[in-house]
Amino acid sequence: MLKLTKRAEYGLTALVHLTDHAGDVVSAREISEHYRLPHRLVGEALKDLCRAGHLQSLRGPAGGYRLARSASSLTVGEVIAAIEGAPALPECDAMALVDLGFDSLADCDVESRCPIRSPLHRIQEDIWRQFERTTLEELAAPDFSLIPNRNVAKTTLSASA
Repeated sequence: MLKLTKRAEYGLTALVHLTDHAGDVVSAREISEHYRLPHRLVGEALKDLCRAGHLQSLRGPAGGYRLARSASSLTVGEVIAAIEGAPALPECDAMALVDLGFDSLADCDVESRCPIRSPLHRIQEDIWRQFERTTLEELAAPDFSLIPNRNVAKTTLSASA
């Protein structure tokens, strides 16, 4: 299942902080102390984001980091990929049978609607697509929600005895 590392979480937290302080130069220490995060992991995530071109690093006593791109053009997926690499999404379950000698499946073109494909794989791919669609600006918004506020009927889960 798709799971973020602490380093990726800390990197996203740092970027949300930088988005909230757009244009300002913010140190890794300031971010670490503000959110009570391990300074070393925050620093490593910020370095990864610099290498990917998402942040600018400024040296010196007043040094730190600032966004190199606008928060509206940077996606959560790009951030995660820069810190821990894009996830290896599972391939079609039927393709594993090809390795066992079932050559006729090699040309399968119904993967997106295949009834034997794991529903969890589809959910995992949908989660990654959501990461790729969600911008840092949206993530930093105080009212951020993946579910649009369109009179969505709320369901409640009842505890079973």
